[in-house]
Amino acid sequence: MFGRPDKGGDVIRAGAFAEALRRAGEVPLVWQHKAGAVVGRIEHLSEDKRGLRVIAAVEDARAARLVGGGKINGLSFGYRVREASAAGGKRELIALDLVEVSLVANPMQPRARVHAVQAGLRSQT
Repeated sequence: MFGRPDKGGDVIRAGAFAEALRRAGEVPLVWQHKAGAVVGRIEHLSEDKRGLRVIAAVEDARAARLVGGGKINGLSFGYRVREASAAGGKRELIALDLVEVSLVANPMQPRARVHAVQAGLRSQT
């Protein structure tokens, strides 16, 4: 969510992901920020007026049940700060490198939520 402080006091500014999205390549969808715990694939990443927009397919059956059933509905991401500034006791994140996107129980940004889930669909040719 752009412009809204997270639980750590960081505020992400619109455009912070612009360069990262051009270089993103394969950004993994992981479980609870655990390296190697890949639970699906990200199909689309972009910035919209609210923040980082993620469209992903959850391929891990257990994760799909938990997310699809509403037990886990937080969305978070791992990043590296490329540019930041201090403003009013908060850190403004101006440019970020995106490392991973995670399905989480308790996101740092309380408004970052999963809105819909697509589990395990594969194209057939």
